Amino acid sequence: MKKITLAVLLIAGLSSSAQTIVSTTPQNKKVVLEEFTGIHCVYCPQGHAIANGIKTADPNNAFIINVHVGGYATPGSGEPDFRTSFGIPIASQTLLTGFPSGTINRSVFSGLENTAGGTAMYRNFWTEASNTIKTMPSYVNVALTGSIDVNTRILTVHVEAFYTSASGITTNNLNVALLQNNTLGAQTGGNLGNNYNHQHRLVHLLTGQWGDPINSTTSGTFVDRTYTYTIPSDYNSVPAVLGDFELVAFVAEGNQNIITGNGAMPTYTVLSSTTDAKVYNVNSITPQCNPSLAPTLVLQNLGQPTLTSLPISYNINGGTNQVYNWTGSLAPLARTTITLPNLPYSIQPSNTLNITFPNDGNNTNNLGSVTFAKAVLGTTNNITLTIKPDMYGSEITWNIKNSSGTTITSGGPYQDNDNALKTIPITLPSFDCYAFNVVDAAGDGIISNDRTEYMRITDSNQLQLFYTDGNYGAGMSSNFSTNSALAVENFDKIDYKLSPNPSTGIIKINTQTPVNVIISDITGKIVHSINNVTNETSINLSSFQKGIYLAKISNGNKIQTEKIILK
Repeated sequence: MKKITLAVLLIAGLSSSAQTIVSTTPQNKKVVLEEFTGIHCVYCPQGHAIANGIKTADPNNAFIINVHVGGYATPGSGEPDFRTSFGIPIASQTLLTGFPSGTINRSVFSGLENTAGGTAMYRNFWTEASNTIKTMPSYVNVALTGSIDVNTRILTVHVEAFYTSASGITTNNLNVALLQNNTLGAQTGGNLGNNYNHQHRLVHLLTGQWGDPINSTTSGTFVDRTYTYTIPSDYNSVPAVLGDFELVAFVAEGNQNIITGNGAMPTYTVLSSTTDAKVYNVNSITPQCNPSLAPTLVLQNLGQPTLTSLPISYNINGGTNQVYNWTGSLAPLARTTITLPNLPYSIQPSNTLNITFPNDGNNTNNLGSVTFAKAVLGTTNNITLTIKPDMYGSEITWNIKNSSGTTITSGGPYQDNDNALKTIPITLPSFDCYAFNVVDAAGDGIISNDRTEYMRITDSNQLQLFYTDGNYGAGMSSNFSTNSALAVENFDKIDYKLSPNPSTGIIKINTQTPVNVIISDITGKIVHSINNVTNETSINLSSFQKGIYLAKISNGNKIQTEKIILK
């Protein structure tokens, strides 16, 4: 970090012409929420959702700094390391006792803290403390701007502060934090595998561990400071992606008690003069059972010219390319999410969506792909939804929609303080591809300390179609299907007996007349057959995977299909 200029103007009755970006009108405090989190913390996604809710509700007066620290932040093999050298000292002064914890302006809120006299609070108190902070007058206002030279990666930050009244403390500390957004990575409880979107991550403090001293804090003091910092290519081998950065500045009384803060998104200069469209991200796809898909991707403009049109080619499993001609107005380094038109395809157990941009000034970022699975195939239209809620049942609602998007059935909200098991039988109207959707009004999923709360869907043959332990934040959606091929065919009855069923692997067929037996899995693939069975004959299926199979028994023109369950 290099400090370019330092000007502290002590002028009684300072005229507003001295400042350029900071207000000289008295204001209330703004929220600076430091959230202590980690990629292996089960409940941290719930903390992220609560913090983001505070920010979304009042974006100009609330700012989030996510500090990855502690044992939960220690990465395993192949996992991102989001820790910084600044995290442990900041967390150590909070007296936190669990994760996620957070501080609001590093202030003590009596009765809400983890530990008496500490500043750390559990997530259920952050909103209350934030609302309290915003009612308090601030003796200083803060404003900042930032710009990044794309070629040199030099960040320049201009910060102004104005004291509308005296601090009462002779020295304050000005802090400038650099945060990174939109980093995909592992997160326990995030239900997205390695594609959880990490936001507001602290990557550096431009002003050092505890800030840059302000040695005069009387009424009318004007502070004008500029800092430069060269952003490295990565932090702990996690790429430092230009376009994803955010700035937060705040004034504190020493190491604690943040008076107020402010935030800004940096601008970007000196980009490539040529067109450079980037596949920034191909959004993850839940398991599918519908034979057509409308995928989404994030397009980023890395060139200096505003991007106004782009032909996007895409296919699934290497099939025929479809081209979508996007039009819009995308400024340099800006991003936009694009939903592509439906693409028919033949679903496989594992599928790959491929996206391609045309040749431009940089072809290294013109390709993107994502893999997704085939949804669970049910065996019957009769299913059971089982819900074991937490004590906040009023937050839970759910629905099941068919392939046309029509709601077939729905439920909730439920009563609070009633976490009794809910068992809901459902008869689906037809064989189809269904989507089960659950929404949590508080954005924190089902809260449980021992993970005894859950949601599950099974069919009448006890095949599990859906399960969650409740770590779904604001909600989730999952697909499952039923298949008409699994319907039992009933023609003229054949005199036979197939037992035991369910079976652990050895099934006996007993018949008085010769029959042919063809056994297939639920995809229709034949896995075993035997002809001219008479009397009692054993069929060995012990090498097959557990699940549902179909036995088609035929004798001349007579055919009967029976489900076999291997357990």
